[in-house]
Order: sequence, then structure tokens, then C-alpha cells
Amino acid sequence: MRTTTLGGSAVGVTQLALGCAAIGNLYQPVTDEAALATVDAAWNAGIRTFDTAPHYGLGLSERRLGAALRDRPRDTYTVSTKVGRLLVPDPEGGCGDDLANGFAVSATHRRVWDFSADGVLRSLEASLDRLGLDRIDVALLHDPDDHAEQALREAYPALERLRTEGVVGAIGVGMNQSALPARFLRETDIDVVLLAGRYTLLEQGGLAELLPEAAARGRSLVVGGVFNSGLLTDPRPGATYDYAPAPRAVLDRALRLLKVAERHRVPLRAAALRFPFGHSAVASVLTGARSADEVRDTVEQLRRPIPDALWGELRAEGLLAEGVPVPVVPAEKEPS
Repeated sequence: MRTTTLGGSAVGVTQLALGCAAIGNLYQPVTDEAALATVDAAWNAGIRTFDTAPHYGLGLSERRLGAALRDRPRDTYTVSTKVGRLLVPDPEGGCGDDLANGFAVSATHRRVWDFSADGVLRSLEASLDRLGLDRIDVALLHDPDDHAEQALREAYPALERLRTEGVVGAIGVGMNQSALPARFLRETDIDVVLLAGRYTLLEQGGLAELLPEAAARGRSLVVGGVFNSGLLTDPRPGATYDYAPAPRAVLDRALRLLKVAERHRVPLRAAALRFPFGHSAVASVLTGARSADEVRDTVEQLRRPIPDALWGELRAEGLLAEGVPVPVVPAEKEPS
């Protein structure tokens, strides 16, 4: 699988990255065996980039990912995790669950927002312990939407120092919006933005400012949420968009995308996976999975050829604007 380096760093990422929220029991339990099989299937498919966070299952995702990678040569894979939420033991929470935050785990800890320099250090130290690793390849500021000034003033300089010292290889920000990451690109020296849900076949809000900014500065985008919370895997009434039932207008747009894809005999999820690679700033697409079968299906869809005519019809139908870049099918080499 193709590998690209992030921004000005030496950290490599594979074209497809495995998001590990699901193996942290996102919405429903996943067994230890299924979590291990999921990571193994990704590895066997050539995926060498894995994204996790303390937030995912109150540390369960990090522990499971670390266990799955333990016997792999350390220099052969890339792990990204996140800072901004500290996990604090909650003696009174063990009897309840964490489903209010989306994870089917016991509420043994509570999350405390902390974008201070000390919070960054404490968070990474705890992540290293859960992962069983001696270093983090990519450290991301996680959802600093309501903490922008502290993240810029305190958390970012701490990450920059850790990068200079070689404790982390690349630094960046991971968010579900594009405006604040664009500010980070302008005001800091981050290597990468993990952008979830805002540069997809359904919507391209990130193209207005964030992606051109990244391209101009030689920085990288990892694109997550390419299925817009599942809507582009199976558009139908009740399908989710941004983790809630899709509004009628959004669903209607997704159904129009589906009809075009069907006319070209392409699964909509295959087109959605391939779409972000039309932009030069996109280094990798990040997708989650909770089973080995889901991983194998994702890899199969990514490898499906997408005819140029599909993108052309999407433009003709007004579903893609003229300025939106699309992947180009490589020309076949002439016989020598």
C-alpha cells in the first residue's frame, strides 16, 4: 500500500489508515478477540497506520491497539494518538456505563479537558503506558473547539518541544470542523490535520480554506469520516449523518449520489473512499472498523477502479462543483 510522509516530518502514513474508535467499544461491545482480528486484518492488507485516542473507550482502544501491535517491529508502523482529554479515575462511576459519550464500557474514569502544557505531557505519558510503546509517531490536539486559545498558547508549544526532542515524530490537530484547523496552519508549524466529515463526496466545506492552506504550506491532511457517519454506506431514511438521523435535504443529496454511482456500477462507498485523493494535500484516508470483515471490505472498495465518467456525471448533476478536484484514473502505459 502506498506510503506518504506527513508535512515536513519524516513520519510515513499508508494510503488507508485504521481508525480504532470501534475497537474501543464505540456504541456497542467488541470482544478482545474481534479487536485483535480487526488489527490483524488491517496489517495483512498492508495498512501500517493506526489512529487512537484516550477518549475512545476510556483508554480501551489504546490498550487493545497496543496489544495487537506488541509483536510487530516498531519501525514498521505508525501510531497516532491525541491529547486534550485526561482520564481521571472515578470511584463512583464503575457501576454505570459510558454510553452517554458513545462507548459501551464501564464508566471507571471521567474525561477532563486539559490543553495545558502539563496536561499534554501527562496525557502522552498515560497513552504510552496503555499502548505499551516507547514513543508516539503522531500526536494530535483532539477537538480543541472550545479551548482554542489555550491549545494555541500552551498545548501546541508543548507538542512542538516534544517534536524537537524526538519524543513524537509529527504533530497536528484533529477536528470535525475546518476553520480552526486552518488557523492552526496559519499560526503554527503543525505537520498534519485530521479532518473528519468535512471533506467528503457529500460535502466539501474544507476546500474553501483548509485544504488550499495545507497545500500552500506543504502540510498534510488525513481525511476521516468519509462516509459521513454512515450515510454514504447506505443512504436511507434513518441513516445517520454527524451521529444523528440525516436531515431530509442531506438524505436526498446522498440518494442522488447513490443513483449516479449505481449507473456506473460502482458502490457508493467505493467512490466515497476514493474521492478525497483528488486533492494533493490528502495523504491518507482514515476509516474505522470493528471486525476483520469490515476491514477487508474497505480495502476491497478502495481498490475498485472508479471511471472518470462517474465524476463527470456528478458534476453534470450539480453534485460536485467544477472547482472540486477528483481522482484521475492513471493512463495505461504504452507497450515498449
